[in-house]
Amino acid sequence: MKLEKIRILSEENAIINTDLRYKDELKNIPLVIFSHGFKGFKDWGCFPYMMDRIAAAGNFAVSFNFTFNGTGENENDMTDFSRLERFADNTFSKELNDLGCVIDHFEKYSGSYNYDFSKLVLIGHSRGGGISILKTAEDKRVKKLITLSTVSTFWRYSHGLLKKWKEQGYFEVLNSRTNQMMIQNYVLIEDLEKNYERLDIEKAMGKIDIPVLLIHGDQDISVDYSSSDTLFNTGSKNNKVFELIPNTGHTFGCVHPYGGTTLQFEKAIELMLNFI
Repeated sequence: MKLEKIRILSEENAIINTDLRYKDELKNIPLVIFSHGFKGFKDWGCFPYMMDRIAAAGNFAVSFNFTFNGTGENENDMTDFSRLERFADNTFSKELNDLGCVIDHFEKYSGSYNYDFSKLVLIGHSRGGGISILKTAEDKRVKKLITLSTVSTFWRYSHGLLKKWKEQGYFEVLNSRTNQMMIQNYVLIEDLEKNYERLDIEKAMGKIDIPVLLIHGDQDISVDYSSSDTLFNTGSKNNKVFELIPNTGHTFGCVHPYGGTTLQFEKAIELMLNFI
């Protein structure tokens, strides 16, 4: 199996660091693009293992870092939040546009690899699930959608927090893993307000008519499984499957640095591979 690292340019000419995993001997295989979540990155914990499994099963597996996720640009610091100024200025629209640029790239270069672009599958974890839902609703090139522990709305902030956030212009978030205090500027909320219609996840889900698989842990304290349940019950259920995995949380028992897989994560992978 090949692991190839490339750089794609975003709409703002920022670098989208991207990993490709595939078996070169196969032909016309599905193209699977994965989006990480908040305070996440493509190399977080179990994600490389997951992408290895997806590629080994006969798919062209793509993972990438959002340009404003805060991690470094070079190979030696892509798992470190070394650019907190970029994290501070991230918005949901920027992430949605990044995903669009990644899709555009693989459509443009579809003749250079062994995937079938007409078999495009999106996978998103947590906030990346919300981004993947939005992109699927607005982009007919996507043929299947999978979400892991997805959010059902980006409006996850109390009135009191929003008031304080607007007054001081930023909001502080502690990264419990690195002990870094990570700042989010109010531009995130301004983007939500300005692009209210485009960033409405539930409304987007109501428009989707391709096959959708929603996977969630029943003990998720970061994003309650009711988020996936809400999306499952939004619009038609004809092409949707909701799988609730018992006795597990937001990352299905996996941690960073990667400490090995879990039975619950293996179940999630099995569900995804069967669906693809």
